[in-house]
Amino acid sequence: MSLTLGTAALPTFTTALSNLAHLLDKAEANATERKFNPDVFCTLRFAPDMLPFTAQIRIACDAAKNGTARLAGIEAPKFEDNETTFAELKARVAKTLAWLATVQPSQLDGREAVEITFPVGRDATRTMAGQAYLLHWAIPNIFFHVTTAYDLLRQAGVQLGKADFLVGPAAQR
Repeated sequence: MSLTLGTAALPTFTTALSNLAHLLDKAEANATERKFNPDVFCTLRFAPDMLPFTAQIRIACDAAKNGTARLAGIEAPKFEDNETTFAELKARVAKTLAWLATVQPSQLDGREAVEITFPVGRDATRTMAGQAYLLHWAIPNIFFHVTTAYDLLRQAGVQLGKADFLVGPAAQR
């Protein structure tokens, strides 16, 4: 089987978010074990000018759903971006994964050269061909935010390893 936009994007996004869900589960268990509310994790950040943990989860989800929608030429679901608790963040990841499961690879296939214009920051846009958008924007974007969430949790004392990031729930086997 050859590699197509659909067979590259959907499994990559699904795996990244499934592994993120696993990281959140481990963080919740860690908070329970250490006898504190996992909502404490929601405000973590490395620097004062950095977006907090909640934003890292939201943006990782948005990178997957918006990237998929742009590549497929369909409408992405709108989420309110109002999650403030750990449970709400977990629900956001689950909701995004459920939506991704409704998209067929064939909806993305053949759109490698389609021009995609997307927002960059608050006031700018950028245009890239579909294949370049997937490889040089969408995939790096989701991994940036999942990695940042992973690092924030590690820095907070959650026992995570490389296998948790790469294989998620399968790391427990």
